[in-house]
Amino acid sequence: MNTALLYWGLLFGSIGIGFFIFGKRQGKIVPLACGLILMIFPYFISNTYLLVGIGSALVALPYFIRS
Repeated sequence: MNTALLYWGLLFGSIGIGFFIFGKRQGKIVPLACGLILMIFPYFISNTYLLVGIGSALVALPYFIRS
């Protein structure tokens, strides 16, 4: 386990909980799904660069796909 993985996972999990709560309250499926995935995926990724890449894409996804 790498310290960078821990911090990036914490950051993406925190953003994910915000997206999840926003999506649930607004009834929007894209932020809800992205939030759920952002909270779960750091447990399965062991490469820091891959974690940052996937996490950044998931954070940007609700901006480009509006539902």
